[in-house]
Amino acid sequence: MPLQQIIIDTDPGVDDILALLLALSASEEELKVLLITLTFGNTNVENCLMNLVSMFHVLELEQKWRLENGLSVGFGCLSAHKPIVAVGADRPLEEDKAIGGDYFRTFSPVPPRVVGLAPHFTPEQTWKHMFATTPVLKGDEEHPPNFRPTNSPAHKEILRILGDNPVDSVTIIAVGPLTNLALAAEEDPETFLRVKEVVVMGGNIDVPGNVTPCAEFNTVTCPHSAARIYSLTSPTPSSTAPSPSTTAKGLKPIPEILSRRLNLTIFPLDITSSHLLTQETFTSTIAPLLTCPSPSPLAQWTEIFVDATFATLRRIFTGKNIGNIGLSLHDPLCVYYVLTQQRGGWEALEDRDVRIETRGQWTRGMCVVDDRGKRVEMDVTNPVLLGDEGVWLHCGFGNRVRQMVKSPDEEGMAGEMLRRIYGGC
Repeated sequence: MPLQQIIIDTDPGVDDILALLLALSASEEELKVLLITLTFGNTNVENCLMNLVSMFHVLELEQKWRLENGLSVGFGCLSAHKPIVAVGADRPLEEDKAIGGDYFRTFSPVPPRVVGLAPHFTPEQTWKHMFATTPVLKGDEEHPPNFRPTNSPAHKEILRILGDNPVDSVTIIAVGPLTNLALAAEEDPETFLRVKEVVVMGGNIDVPGNVTPCAEFNTVTCPHSAARIYSLTSPTPSSTAPSPSTTAKGLKPIPEILSRRLNLTIFPLDITSSHLLTQETFTSTIAPLLTCPSPSPLAQWTEIFVDATFATLRRIFTGKNIGNIGLSLHDPLCVYYVLTQQRGGWEALEDRDVRIETRGQWTRGMCVVDDRGKRVEMDVTNPVLLGDEGVWLHCGFGNRVRQMVKSPDEEGMAGEMLRRIYGGC
């Protein structure tokens, strides 16, 4: 399988961190993580940065620990190439401040738990000043050992990477609100469309939402950005983009015609929710790494916030007969797809006309899918096609989104993820 170059756009919470660890644990022959961009979402963008810097600090400790214990250092992808880290959007396109769902406020961000329970896993130096718009020079200060900070905004870094590399050579994995991607596409749509594929965790098609009855967290948090990105899959992007009257804060309207369509693959709740990490699987995996005289830093750190998440899930479902609790691997599944798509076994519905509702009081972030092209069987011997069926697509409009519906190994995905992250344990 050829080396894949990727950008990861993320709002690091629990499953985002697992997705990042899965990507960085790849071999240098599998992945090259060129850029990690941060957006608001699970928490504010400042906490997202602290989460990410803490993760890189723990990975430095982990690789030293493995070397001292005669183990394979792992994380070949990270060892071979230090990714750039850029800070991006701190609010949705249409609002003055970030909003969030009450359900997700129960999932505290990583740093408070790590700082409170294991302060030695929080780095003394966070290099925060290196991300400032006007960086503060610190003389001969040492730079981060395993990532490269930049003070350039995330969306500009996305465009720079896409512009500096050949067309169709960089994949974007987006596992948070799509605000950074929308800003990049707004500034320079033709450069943005040089991307090979945009892989998105977001939305819900035939299952309920997880924040509202209609919507999934990433899409409801910034529906305008999702709507703008989805519209780039249409032959006539302006026909499915949010109307000009709702264009946010001077953003340019989506062009009527572009040189090519966006190759967009979505992983909605329909597929991600069934890919689970149970507490039993997680605990049995890391137990040997915690009982040795010198425990694994990575196992200790991840145990803190993963176990805390399981504890929160138990509180939410107290009194309900649900059996073994599982953490849905929403974000890691997108990385797993990029790592394993050449194996086969992935199944998708092609050219789905999925649009994002941006203005509904109760339906903000809802995925609206045009299924009217199906034949209506009024009589087995005399099927009738309704006169207005499939108008969107039949008129040459409509988005063309690939919806992933099946993975090659729903049961084994969590196990492979853990083996990769914890060094073949």
